[in-house]
Amino acid sequence: MDEEVTGVFWRIMNQMSMSTESDAFDAPRTDPTPFFDFVRWHHATEFLAAAVAHFDLFSKIARRPMTPDELGRELALAPRAATVFIVALRAMGTLVCDSQGRIELSPAAREHLVPSGRFYMGEYVGLVAQSPEVKNLVERLRSSKPAEARPDEGAAFIYRDGIESAMDSDESARRLTMALAGRARIVAPVLAERFPLEGRKVLLDIGGGTGLYSIGLLKKNPSLRAIVWDRAPVLKVADEMARKFGVSDRLSLVPGDMFADPVPADCDVMLLSNILHDWDVPECEKLLARCAAALPRGGQLLIHDVYLNDEMDGPLKVALYSMALFAITEGRAYSAAEYRAMLLNVGLTPGQIVQTAVHCGVLPATKER
Repeated sequence: MDEEVTGVFWRIMNQMSMSTESDAFDAPRTDPTPFFDFVRWHHATEFLAAAVAHFDLFSKIARRPMTPDELGRELALAPRAATVFIVALRAMGTLVCDSQGRIELSPAAREHLVPSGRFYMGEYVGLVAQSPEVKNLVERLRSSKPAEARPDEGAAFIYRDGIESAMDSDESARRLTMALAGRARIVAPVLAERFPLEGRKVLLDIGGGTGLYSIGLLKKNPSLRAIVWDRAPVLKVADEMARKFGVSDRLSLVPGDMFADPVPADCDVMLLSNILHDWDVPECEKLLARCAAALPRGGQLLIHDVYLNDEMDGPLKVALYSMALFAITEGRAYSAAEYRAMLLNVGLTPGQIVQTAVHCGVLPATKER
């Protein structure tokens, strides 16, 4: 299976770079975003079935509106699980917030998802409620832990004492890194085009994986150098990519643990591309503090990620991605307001988001003193 995945991947990469190296990193001509959304839609079914059949959530709120914290306690959910659950249901149009910040039912939910409603459809939703996927989701919501990986893989994105990470194994690290390359290869050239780094000298790509985001920025900025900082097995793929796209002379590979090892020095811009959403708030705050401390005055930190709106009720497609993240990582999608608060707390001044592709955008922040 791994040989098949590798073969398909390189066939695609070869097709993408058939002409010259100068245009080998062009953005795609068509928008693949709907395909990413289709992959994530099943999470909406699972979350709705869990809410109706396992947590009796809509009946509870029908009896009395609750703040998000109160609802989380009522459902016995940890903060991360409660946030993902409530945002998902709000984005699906079943829950709304009143003027006092309390969660209450939308008119449609009151009519169709509460047993006393005239057009109650809970039994229909319940048809999928006993499926293994929904039961597994319910367990994850109650434990606030990501799904267990296969015994031979370890946990995919978790680097924590006592937990084996799949990114520490050559075979599984390659498979997961290759999978993520499918999105990075699409988004990286758009990021490089819409957020050029004129005047910057050295980019530190934290958790850079394939190095494709660095490669895109190197292609766009000929005087830039870059460092990809990630686990050693992952960097083997980044090395292949750097050679493939002709930037090995300007791309350095540094193995390490972003939560524990010294942050590579001498960079004036740092990139966290689709990294923070893998982690809960304390880990995000820790990583941002480490980045801010290592940045020189005038240095820039770029958060490239998806963003919930500041009202935390959508957009639906980002909420769907947040559901997917909840299932396989220790994180979730965050709002721009949440990220801006974290950045200000570590002494960085956030700017405005620049949209890239597949629901992603760049939130820059500067170390002014």
